[in-house]
Amino acid sequence: MPVACSDSAFPERQPRQSGEPAVLDAPQWRTPVSTSGAAESWFKTGGFTCFFTGLSGAGKSTVAKALASRLSALGFEVTLLDGDIVRKNLSSELTFSREHRDLNVQRIGFVASEISRHGGIAICAPIAPYRATRASVREMFDNVGKFFEIHVATPIEVCEERDPKGLYAKAHAGLIKNFTGIDDPYETPENPELALDTSREDVTAAVARIMDRLQNEGLVMMNSEEKRSNHAV
Repeated sequence: MPVACSDSAFPERQPRQSGEPAVLDAPQWRTPVSTSGAAESWFKTGGFTCFFTGLSGAGKSTVAKALASRLSALGFEVTLLDGDIVRKNLSSELTFSREHRDLNVQRIGFVASEISRHGGIAICAPIAPYRATRASVREMFDNVGKFFEIHVATPIEVCEERDPKGLYAKAHAGLIKNFTGIDDPYETPENPELALDTSREDVTAAVARIMDRLQNEGLVMMNSEEKRSNHAV
């Protein structure tokens, strides 16, 4: 049975018998990126999650999708949890109040932690504006898998200039209230595993830098030939 989407964040984890791992069925909206190659060719020490956070228009989804494609090309199975898609399919009943924003991010974090618990790779790309909420999500990964926070620190001036959905213009016109970066704060991460600025580096360079850090952390292992090609894509 898929995970039910209700007013509660998620159902409780199933109790396990002695020596038996907990199992959570994959929800219907889980969207694994297609894989190619043999996963056995590339070793990872366990499940992990790359958690992108940043302002609207910072480039989170673009870099997250490119990273998912890169990991998929190495033979890993990847689940991409984009903020807009998850909100539409999992949290459509939620508003944009602080309480509901927190709940949406916690739901994303819970799903990612279960994917990591079972050895998978999750890539998340919500705005996740509040520091305390991000910290609570990080705690979900204690003894589960590695939580790798990536702050997409593109300046708000650049985000407003891009404004791909016209949201900043609407916020300045008073048509949208409590919009992150305008009349609601974005609390900058204090110690992310990595910070990117997509106004200073393109997507290819950003993905290459993330891959280097994942390798340095021992999360993915690449031979020297593959490492050279990592910087050529």
